[in-house]
Amino acid sequence: MNISTGAHVMQGATRLAAILAVLARHGLAGMFEKRFGQTLSSEKDEQWLSRTGMINPRHLRLALEELGPSFVKLGQLMSTRADIFPPDWIEELTRLQDQVPPIPFPRIQQIIEQELNRPLNDIFKTIDSQAIAAASVAQVHAAVLMTGESVAVKVIRPGIRKKIQQDIRVMVALARRFEKLSESGRLVGAVNVVREFERTVFKELDMFIEAGNMARFAQNFRKIDEIHIPGVFWDYTSRSVLVMEYVEGVKMDQVDAIRAMGIDPEAIALIGLRSFSRQLMEFGFFHADPHPGNTIVMPDGRVGLVDFGIIGYLDDTMMRKVAELFLGFAEHDYDQVIEALHHAEIIDGNLAENSEFQNDLQDACEPFYGRSLKTISAKDVYDQIMKLVLTWHIRLPRNILLILKTFIQTEALGKILGSSASLLEQARPFAIKLVMKGYDAHKISKTLGRDFRDLYTHAREIPRWTNTILKNLSEGKQEIEIRHSGFQNLDDRLEKGINRLTIGLVVAASTIAGSLVLNSSQKIVEFTVDFLGHHTLSVTGILGMTGYVIATILGIWLFISIFRSGKM
Repeated sequence: MNISTGAHVMQGATRLAAILAVLARHGLAGMFEKRFGQTLSSEKDEQWLSRTGMINPRHLRLALEELGPSFVKLGQLMSTRADIFPPDWIEELTRLQDQVPPIPFPRIQQIIEQELNRPLNDIFKTIDSQAIAAASVAQVHAAVLMTGESVAVKVIRPGIRKKIQQDIRVMVALARRFEKLSESGRLVGAVNVVREFERTVFKELDMFIEAGNMARFAQNFRKIDEIHIPGVFWDYTSRSVLVMEYVEGVKMDQVDAIRAMGIDPEAIALIGLRSFSRQLMEFGFFHADPHPGNTIVMPDGRVGLVDFGIIGYLDDTMMRKVAELFLGFAEHDYDQVIEALHHAEIIDGNLAENSEFQNDLQDACEPFYGRSLKTISAKDVYDQIMKLVLTWHIRLPRNILLILKTFIQTEALGKILGSSASLLEQARPFAIKLVMKGYDAHKISKTLGRDFRDLYTHAREIPRWTNTILKNLSEGKQEIEIRHSGFQNLDDRLEKGINRLTIGLVVAASTIAGSLVLNSSQKIVEFTVDFLGHHTLSVTGILGMTGYVIATILGIWLFISIFRSGKM
């Protein structure tokens, strides 16, 4: 083992020991007893674990906060997975605090100068040494460029990528052990949750990705005056540093400050509801973390959006399905809801046709029947959906869960501002427009054109696929299994056909034989019968008549049999 590998092992072991110590303090390490051979949980939490089969959610949140940025981010991801975690976990994990003491400014200055490869004084006329925001993975400082623009400088914390990579290795090991020792670990798919976290967390650590998200939002909202997206200064942006326009204003939950600027808070709430509806059903690209700190009310009455690290995406097809699902729910059209769920591949065909599921879906929708959208909150809808999801073990796509989470956050902001408006009511016109858009001639032409291009691409690939399959077959790397169907009754059908053919031959032979015998001039054993007069009969005549009778009877039976089979 080389020195580098040995160092990684030692670091991992040290980190694992520290994690277990934190878990022990919060009474969460009982699931690891079999591995470490000691009791780490308190008696109270052992009782909780035995009673519920799950660990105490409050202690879990406190432990994640103490374990640091990686585990806080993992907990935030878990809080969006209401399809696999119980409601009490989701409620507790949404309280995770992502605020930490800021890093001393000299270290921040060093990172900026290293990333941008120039002295700080060559970039900024002034820069505030006190951070205006400090989270687990980055902090933000206000500054003024040498060209005079006021900017916000977001800097990734030093060493955070390496620390998260190290923590992920430990998380995977703990998740595997959790799945082996706990039924709840297997049910939630602990390893898959960690892998999903691994795929998403590093996107938040890349400032180029966030800057690209901002540029796309700015393009989408270029004609919408009520929303402002800060511009990106690309010359001063790197993987760890993002310099963007500074948005002057107050946080969206500071209602008194909003009123002091002469702005109606309820009007701001409507802007937020319309903004999210437009993001979801016009752009298919939405800000998935609209909490008060990321939503700024500007002095001129516009709403500025900041922090684009968590973004949701929907393609055209999924956008329409979400709109159809929304409209079906709003209009109590359960068939449309089920069809939309099926087409969006959220449920399979068997579940779509399951009468019990259909009844449960209707029961979930009934509490809203007869009520206007204005009286229905997104949280009410969310609770009913999650009840259905957990009952039927439905796994929702991540972006659908992000939509539901963002629905609740957006509507909660509206309520903070004192608005009685419903997000469902505000979103309905956008949903109708989107559904109708799917049927216009231009959209159909565009869809057909895309499908034709896909078909052409696949057709060009067929020869290569065929060559690969044949090559693998010749080298014994692949097998072809042929399954036939429709031949189960072939033997019976053949036997019936042969029997009918045989009877037909017998009928023909009997008829011919009877005719030949009756027409024969040779008579064998003639005798006289006194029946309605004197008649002379012979054995040959009787045989001939018998052949005719047999042929007639068999012929009639064969005709009836063929006629009844419907295959005349």
